[in-house]
Amino acid sequence: MNKADLILEVAENTDVPASEVGVVVEELLATIEKELVKGNQIKILGFGILYKKQRDARKGTSPTTHEQITIPASATVGFKPSKILMQKINK
Repeated sequence: MNKADLILEVAENTDVPASEVGVVVEELLATIEKELVKGNQIKILGFGILYKKQRDARKGTSPTTHEQITIPASATVGFKPSKILMQKINK
């Protein structure tokens, strides 16, 4: 499912026009992005926690030259699903 599919699904399930749902989804994603950039967690009860996490620098192999390279440290987004979500997924 992509963002457009998500917007249409929510619009169908709520009888709210897709254009209005699209505005809300865009603002929701922008807010999540802004908070993650600040280093804040986003806790959504019954769904999970999105958080910024740091990856350490590590050794790797270049796929083209097969020589050892150092992959620099970087930030990424982590997700810890809630117990409720995990129970639903594992039914």
